[in-house]
Amino acid sequence: MLLKDIQFLDDSTRPPAPLIEGVTEDQRASGNHLRDIHDYLRDHLATLGKLIERASAGEVDPTAVRDQVESMALVTNYRRFGNICGQYCQLIHKHHTIEDRALFPALSRRSPALKAVVERLEAEHEHVHLLIEMLVTAIIDLNEHADRQHFENAVEIFRALEKLLLSHFRYEEDAIIDALGFYGIL
Repeated sequence: MLLKDIQFLDDSTRPPAPLIEGVTEDQRASGNHLRDIHDYLRDHLATLGKLIERASAGEVDPTAVRDQVESMALVTNYRRFGNICGQYCQLIHKHHTIEDRALFPALSRRSPALKAVVERLEAEHEHVHLLIEMLVTAIIDLNEHADRQHFENAVEIFRALEKLLLSHFRYEEDAIIDALGFYGIL
């Protein structure tokens, strides 16, 4: 098992976000921009996950997988700038960099009560990026050694990344969307 040495954070230890009263619908709509970005990333994770399932079950051949991946909006939008894995990983990295360098410090300054939440989100970003690095390595290995074991290694890492990202997105949305709009950060 490739992931045995990673000390994943326990979701039950996430600090709760303080309740912000008086958030208007306009403020909530402003904060919901974060959810829109996450929805875009979730859609692509789901599509990739379904392709992996179908490939694992032998329902699609490599040509069909390639054709389906190439038709994805993310691939089409970024085709001229690099490969899908590199672009998706770069998109996650840029998203987290913006949060770590701009959104989270602004939230901590405006609401000291959110400091523990922000610190936890930053710690989860570190785990996400570790898994992204592992996935890139696994995909490179899979390209060099297209056998069942390398495929299973890549799938194991992808599934761990998917689980972490989906949970992280939900927590982040629940914890900070109202604050982003309330404090005028987004």
